[in-house]
Amino acid sequence: MEISKNIGNNILKIAFSLLLGGAILYWMYRGFDFQRIEKVLLHEMDWTWMLLSFPFGILAQMFRGWRWRQTLEPLGEHPRADVSVNAVFLSYAASLIIPRIGEFTRCGVLKRYDHVPFSKALGTVITERAIDSLLVMLITLLVFLFQIRVFTHFFNQTGTSLEDFLRSFSVAGWLVTGICMLAVVILVAYLIRRLSIYNKVKATLNGVWQGILSVKKVRNAPLFIVFTLAIWGSYFLHYYLTFFCFDATAKLGLSCALVTFIVGSIAVIVPTPNGMGPWHFAVKTMLVLYGVTDTDALYFVLIVHSVQTLLVVALGIYAWTALSFTRRREGETAAENTKNQDSY
Repeated sequence: MEISKNIGNNILKIAFSLLLGGAILYWMYRGFDFQRIEKVLLHEMDWTWMLLSFPFGILAQMFRGWRWRQTLEPLGEHPRADVSVNAVFLSYAASLIIPRIGEFTRCGVLKRYDHVPFSKALGTVITERAIDSLLVMLITLLVFLFQIRVFTHFFNQTGTSLEDFLRSFSVAGWLVTGICMLAVVILVAYLIRRLSIYNKVKATLNGVWQGILSVKKVRNAPLFIVFTLAIWGSYFLHYYLTFFCFDATAKLGLSCALVTFIVGSIAVIVPTPNGMGPWHFAVKTMLVLYGVTDTDALYFVLIVHSVQTLLVVALGIYAWTALSFTRRREGETAAENTKNQDSY
């Protein structure tokens, strides 16, 4: 009975995330000329820049895998570098199917192949997310302060004000924004509820807590900082280089890229597959603020998100294939033999 209930809850969560993302996309692209996409893809888009952005998308996930391995070392766990990276690749692909399942997927991969306790791995993942969230908040604050003059100049030049901009939102626009905020609240409530379940299991809680504290004992703190900055630097370049694929965004500059990148990073908190819907809405809205036409902004977010999602799928397939040919460790002896290997 309990298993059936859990399956039902999971199905409802997946259906809700797909419905939410689909509803936002439908509202944004209603009446959109999809037939012109082929022309844009084949004749109006510079694919060189898109291809140049791919290595940074791959590196971002590789740096995450290497950093994760580093946080596990103080706990006496020494997963192989290739398994850690492939676990991250697979986790992003899994989250395309079920939002937020990726964190559990990569912990399961390390447990399966390198005998890393699930609770310890999960604790380090929670630590990673907390650190990343703090970094994003800091960057958001700096970008906002840096862009105040830009926004003021924009409003003065166009003869508009922030109030006029907010009033330009349609009822549907405010509805989508409200739905996204509600989804975030539901996600937080769900995580709190799940956390209370973990608290009932002492061994699991202890492992999670050890994982959280592991960041204080990393062997090479400067390297940890480098990995963290490299992750987000790679994410940004993976996104920023796509600006040069389109005439409408090629001349917008670094400041616009930073603002839209941060807004998009915050939007993906909403539990939809790879931020489908909320990311499109947030980035498109900011591009319009910077003077991009509504149609060009829609083409940008649709193509960029779709192509980058396909890259995530490709990396997930690669990871699944590579792991299929990876031997599992045969206990503690094998783990001890690779304890002092430095594969960074």
